[in-house]
Amino acid sequence: MLNRINKKLEKIMSLFIPISLVIGVIFSATLHDFSGLIPWIFAFMTFAGSLNSNFASMKQAMLSPLPLVLTIFVLHVFMPLLALGIGHVVFSGDMFTITGLVLSMAIPTGISSVVWVAIYKGNIALSLSVILIDTLLSPLIVPLTMSLLVGGNIEMDVISMTQGLILMIVIPSIVGMMLNQLTTGDKVKRLSDSLSPFSKIGMGFVVMLNGAVVAPYLLDVSGKLIAIAVVVFFIACSGYLISFFAGKLFKQDKETVIALMFNGGMRNISAGAVLAISYFPAAVAVPVIMGMLFQQTLASVFGLVTDRYFKRIVT
Repeated sequence: MLNRINKKLEKIMSLFIPISLVIGVIFSATLHDFSGLIPWIFAFMTFAGSLNSNFASMKQAMLSPLPLVLTIFVLHVFMPLLALGIGHVVFSGDMFTITGLVLSMAIPTGISSVVWVAIYKGNIALSLSVILIDTLLSPLIVPLTMSLLVGGNIEMDVISMTQGLILMIVIPSIVGMMLNQLTTGDKVKRLSDSLSPFSKIGMGFVVMLNGAVVAPYLLDVSGKLIAIAVVVFFIACSGYLISFFAGKLFKQDKETVIALMFNGGMRNISAGAVLAISYFPAAVAVPVIMGMLFQQTLASVFGLVTDRYFKRIVT
């Protein structure tokens, strides 16, 4: 039954997330009081998502480091700088929005990217390696990126942010991967399958509660809000395209290019929203929340386009 529920949720994720956001905004007065649950729900989601990873994948990535280096470069150098540049051009002087754009690109790759890599027959081992390494490095990379790019213009509690990343992402990930490493047989797979639907429901709750916190900004439908949505959409598309062409430029095989595209294009957007709500003014969260509306849909679109591209090359 849980497996059937999980498959149905996977099919409707592109609708489930926006609906959750709308519910959060509508019932913000009631749901706002439960925002303290967000880090705990997210820690559970991270644990559930990491059950499919183990430390052996890290060793495999180190033996062929080029795809890993390319992905990390796109994720944490090129894309944050692109977001910063576009932010200053379109929202000059609005440091809250600029900070939100940079944060949405500074956070680690999305754990759900491995699902899309598997669907389109990409390099799953590489995807798991990127997720593992990027997740473990996030307490160092995210605060450092934010400090270097926007730290002089906005007040941030870097130490608390680092602690939050360790508690929400690193510790649950390590626990999940150790369980995978130490458990034999199908026990960990059964546990992962059982937790998957609850993890997706948890993502809906995280989006809902984040929506409740930023409701005053989302309810003010203005030219600025529309501009933020357009810019976030453009930057999100750029992540997929740049990652794809980086793989092609360095003559990677089809499976590697697919893994690069999804890992470079997707973000742990729920983590970004939690960080924005917890450690920044609420206005910073608006661009991050906007990213939730597009991520799963864009993954589906780019997956279909890439699949057709490779089929056309073969024929």
